[in-house]
Formats: sequence, structure tokens, C-alpha cells
Amino acid sequence: MRASRGASRPGDYRRGDYLADALTLLAGWTRSDQEITRTLPLDETQHAALTERIKVAADALQLQPEIRRSEGETRIRLSTPDGAELTAGEVTMAARIEDAYRTITGGL
Repeated sequence: MRASRGASRPGDYRRGDYLADALTLLAGWTRSDQEITRTLPLDETQHAALTERIKVAADALQLQPEIRRSEGETRIRLSTPDGAELTAGEVTMAARIEDAYRTITGGL
């Protein structure tokens, strides 16, 4: 008897499962439909520093995150340009943003 296509075996992750697992490790990120978002409490100087780091990482990953500043908070939105499912690129970008955030805020 053959295993059905897409059946999970130990150590055999489907792409969606892998990304969902990776997202659970990124505290503070919220997933809705085909995007993930994060709101960070930052002052103006921290916002500017984070934005520059995001630009560098986004260029390397060929992504276009949306960054908005409002009422002392920075909101970051990551999605695919065509509204498709999230990819490893968006999850990698979220992880890089988290690292940059911790560096800028001193690990708060």
C-alpha cells in the first residue's frame, strides 16, 4: 500500500507546515490571510534605525515591506506582491526584523 501524496512522515514537512512552525517562533507577529504584521513601540530615532536595517535586508531578499509610523509605534507589514501565500522570504525577513529590533532597543 502506498502512502497518499502529501502525507506527513517524521521529518517530512510540507511548506505550509514549515512556515507556520517558523512563524510561531516569531513572537509578536500576527498572520492574517496572506500577510504578517508586527507593531513595535519605537521612538523616532529607533524607527529611523530600524527602517534603514529593514531596507538593507529587504533589498537582499528582494521584498517590499510596508512600514508605517503612527502615534509612537512602527507597524510593519510583510506580504507577497501578488497576494499569493507567504513564502520563506517573508518569514526570513520577519526574523531579520526581530534581530534588528532587539539590537536597536538593547534587547528589551
